Parts: sequence; structure tokens; C-alpha cells
Amino acid sequence: MTAGTQAADEAAARAGAERLLVAHWDEQRGHTYPHRKTYPHQWLWDSCFAAVAWVAIDRPDRGLRELTNALSGQLGDGFVPHMRYAGPSKGRGPRTDVSSFTQPPIFAHTARVLTAHVEVPAEVLARVERGLAWLWEKRRTPDGLILLTHPWESGADDSPRWDSWAAAFLHASDWSRLKWRRWRWSALDRHLVEQAEFDAEGVSIGSKSFLCAPAAFNAICAHAAAEYAAVSGDAAWAARSAELAELMDDQMWNEETGLWSDVAVVGGGPSVHVPTLDGVLGALVTADEAKARRALDQLADDRRFAAPYGLNFVAREARSYHPDQYWRGSAWMQMNYLARLAALRWDRTDLVTSIREMSIRGALRSGYAEHWNPQTGKGRGAIPLTWSALVAAM
Repeated sequence: MTAGTQAADEAAARAGAERLLVAHWDEQRGHTYPHRKTYPHQWLWDSCFAAVAWVAIDRPDRGLRELTNALSGQLGDGFVPHMRYAGPSKGRGPRTDVSSFTQPPIFAHTARVLTAHVEVPAEVLARVERGLAWLWEKRRTPDGLILLTHPWESGADDSPRWDSWAAAFLHASDWSRLKWRRWRWSALDRHLVEQAEFDAEGVSIGSKSFLCAPAAFNAICAHAAAEYAAVSGDAAWAARSAELAELMDDQMWNEETGLWSDVAVVGGGPSVHVPTLDGVLGALVTADEAKARRALDQLADDRRFAAPYGLNFVAREARSYHPDQYWRGSAWMQMNYLARLAALRWDRTDLVTSIREMSIRGALRSGYAEHWNPQTGKGRGAIPLTWSALVAAM
């Protein structure tokens, strides 16, 4: 690719991201819809990523409104729901205004990005801290890791890391030979809502069938604690970040795969070790350079995660890799972005450059799709979807 072609593609990707955000902005509600037909509600990490994209196209005012609204559904104890419904809804717990489950706390990173461009009100930062405190207080294993009570909370709904739970639900003897079918996962999702345990406010606080401490969620939590510490100057949150990162290294590092693996607490089994991009994100926070280098090197390996149009979510050599299937191997812009943050932390300019270039190609070829085939760039899911405007932040 010539320098002129690359510059043209970068300009085209940025212009497309701006058109996408503007087209999906709802002035009355103060946030972007991920997709007007398929995803009309407000999702937590979608809006946090959209806010970062608004900053990248020089609209931090809208980025601040996006973050403020994403946190406006927060309950009194600090819980931040993963969805604010566009109207009365059900199926994601007993509440009808917001979801009873949460999602990765990208909001702390978003707040840090915003503070470089606009004054973030003290109340918004207070909501960020309360949201993190809720996770630390309500969702810890005895060993100190952060727990999830439903796959939805990870953001990666149908990841093959949940296949051991799916096999138990389907009474299958071999989780590794399960064939992914969306209707089966929809049934599993409903089952796990029924298995969840809720407090008096309708917030999920446990589960009879699914408790997991995922590597990616824990990495994002540790990163969020560090980001909040950087914004607030609160050394206690920096210490919490370092402590959680150390626990991840001790309890989650998988020497065989060179990645961080999930920890199954209730249910689950061997599928937690399936190599996915989730397992790379420990590099966001680990203090162990050797572990970070080994994980990040896989982003440049086409047998693992490297591909022409974006990082494979599942390692290409894994049995469960399917490049066109939802969370089974396709590329996702927000995962590219998080992997890029990890590469930046370790000054891996080679990876930062390659992730930027593949993300631009993926956005343009897929039409800013929800996710896409990393080998061909063919769009999958909802097209377009606002989080793919993150390409502007690359």
C-alpha cells in the first residue's frame, strides 16, 4: 500500500465514522443507537466506545453526553446496568426499566479520554467510582477475582469459552464437538436468566448454574481502576488495579496457550481455556513483561489472531474457530481497540500500526458492520453499528 493510498483510506474511514455517529445520534435521548432496528436500546459498553469515537472526531461534547447518559441508569448501590431500555422491556431480569445485569466497565477509560478534551463533572466521576466499587464489593470470588453471573455481562455473548456450560445445558457429552446454533444459545441465555439470583432491587448477584471470572472482564476492571486513579489521583484505586493484575497472573495465566484463561466458579469446564482475544487483554495490566510479550506476539501470528481485516476473536488454529460466526472467530472493532491499548502500553508500535491498518480495511470493506469475517472483510450482524466508528480513534 502506498503512502497516498493509506492516507486516503484513513481519511475515508474517519469520514465514514463521523457519518455513522451523526446518523445514529438521538438528540432527545442524548446518545447514539447502536443500530436503529436491531439494537434500539442503550448498551453500556457500546455507548462508552461511541463516546471515545465522538472525541476522535472532535465532538467531546457529545462524548460527554453519551457517557453521562450511559451512567444515568445507575442504581443507588452503584450497580450500572448493561442496558437502558428504549421503552418498558423484560427478559433480562425482573426490572423493566433497565437490565438486571452489567457489562465491562469501559466507562472509566472513557472518562479518562474525555478529561483531556472537556471538563467532566464531578458527579459523572463519582458515578464512575461507585460503579467500580460495586464490582469490587459485590462481585468478588474469595480469591479476589471479579465474577460474572451471565455471559451477557462479558460482552462476548456466544464465546466458545462458555461451551462447557452450553454442553451441560444441552446434555452433551463432548463440549468441544458442539455445533454453534444461535437458537440454542438463545435458549441457554434464557435458562441462565432463570438460574440467576437477584437482590431486592432486581440486580443479579449470583447464579445457581453460571459463575465465572473471565480474563478479559478482570483485565478491563483492573485497567478501569488504573484509569480512574489517573483521573482522580486516588492512589487506592491504583493499588486495587495492581492487586487485581497480580491475582490474574497468579490464577489465570495459562503457560500452555501463552494467554490468560477464565476461571470457572459454578458450572463450566475446559472450554475456559479456548484461545480467544479475551486471553490477550491481561497485557493491559500485567506487570510481567514476559507474559505480556508472549500474549501480544500472537496478535502478529496468522495461525492465532492476525488477519487481513481485523483480529480473529478466536485463534485461527482452534477447533471452534469460525470466521463468519457471532463471537466464534469474526473480527470486532472494540476488541481491536482494546488489543491496541494493550500494545500501546508495551510500546509495540508494530502491533499498533498493524491493528490500525487492519481496522481501517475492516471498517471500509464491511460497511462498519457489527462484526465481520477477518479473512475477507464481509460484514456480519447489524450493518452499520456505531461501535465500529471506533476506527476514528485508531
